[in-house]
Amino acid sequence: MMKLGVNIDHVATVREARRAANPDPVEAAMDCMAAGCDSIVCHLREDRRHIKDDDVWRLREIVRTRLNLEMSIAKDIVDIACKVRPEQVTLVPEKRRELTTEGGLDVVKYAGKIASVIKKFNEKKIETSLFIDPSRAQIYASKKAGAVIIELHTGEYANARTESGRAKELDRIKRSTKYAISIGLEVNAGHGLNYANVKDVARIKGINELNIGHSIVARACFVGMRRAVEEMVGLIK
Repeated sequence: MMKLGVNIDHVATVREARRAANPDPVEAAMDCMAAGCDSIVCHLREDRRHIKDDDVWRLREIVRTRLNLEMSIAKDIVDIACKVRPEQVTLVPEKRRELTTEGGLDVVKYAGKIASVIKKFNEKKIETSLFIDPSRAQIYASKKAGAVIIELHTGEYANARTESGRAKELDRIKRSTKYAISIGLEVNAGHGLNYANVKDVARIKGINELNIGHSIVARACFVGMRRAVEEMVGLIK
């Protein structure tokens, strides 16, 4: 059965709009787990624009499912992850001026650096996932670098403006999933998925987990976090 990882970053985004104490992403994580999600995802960005170091440590204390820490390969962030020891880290590209992650990690270009970071996490018994575009070259490079998990970037699918474009991107995700599994990788997917477009991706055989954040937090503004997660769990399961 396909799993759901809930990214709670944008609970912290609302908090940081007023530099306040609430809403607390840790409290949100507890509601997500109570609603049946399979993992909690958060991104400790270099600029700390939403999730802070203290949030990560507090999440480590309360998450009893699986903590997935999204991060760049910057040394100070890698060092923090090695101390926190989440069950999983997901390496993503990061630009200071972007609103959100704009595409997959270029594993082909940065293979050496990424392999070195993966080795460090392996020594700490932390599983490493690479957030990549649904590209055969990037998938193969991920395997060579030592990753055990990949997360396919579904942004092009989510942002497609036509049915034909959407179908094309969905097919690319399907073919990428099949290839990744054939070379021994576990496959997750995410980015831009919402209550209207998630079903077709959830039907793809072989994807282990969907990681979804913004649409769930947006829905929670109207119905509460627990119900928002329950509705998404219902759609994908």
